[in-house]
Amino acid sequence: MFATPEQFAATNKANVETLLTLANNVFASAERFAALNLNTARSILEDSIANSKALLGAKDVQELVSLQAALAQPLVEKAVAYNRSVYEIASQGQEEISKLVETQIAEVNKNLSLALDKAAKSAPAGSDVAVAAVKSAIAAANSAYDSVSKAAKQVAEIAEANVAAATNATVKAVGASVKTGVKKAA
Repeated sequence: MFATPEQFAATNKANVETLLTLANNVFASAERFAALNLNTARSILEDSIANSKALLGAKDVQELVSLQAALAQPLVEKAVAYNRSVYEIASQGQEEISKLVETQIAEVNKNLSLALDKAAKSAPAGSDVAVAAVKSAIAAANSAYDSVSKAAKQVAEIAEANVAAATNATVKAVGASVKTGVKKAA
């Protein structure tokens, strides 16, 4: 497969670069997750302190119930925002890795095709049928991969839309229940 030491070295260099790109993508996602978690923890601590002070300042049970209901909405919205951020980071990381894999598959297919063409030139007479069959099998495998990849992307898009709709419905439902709770307390 490698005619010269230079080809071998070039292939190894390309593989190392691919691994470094993959590692950088993984570390970037991990860094984003860590920052999100730290910021969320800080926000939760600050909100907890402010909410505790507000609840401790309630003068009667009705005010306490009213405050609890009013404080629930922002907590739900922040939880939803956090989950959206986690999903976004994970989706972007997966998308970058998918692009990298697709690039690698395209490169492997190109190299395999070149190797088959080279082998066909030096193959004995009558082996054209076997080479054509192998090329056809490779084309069928690539077509199947493309179909599966497109289907997976469509499923991911549908799932994302469903999650967004469910999230919005949850936020609206909590908002409506908070308003109802505040009215009952008053």
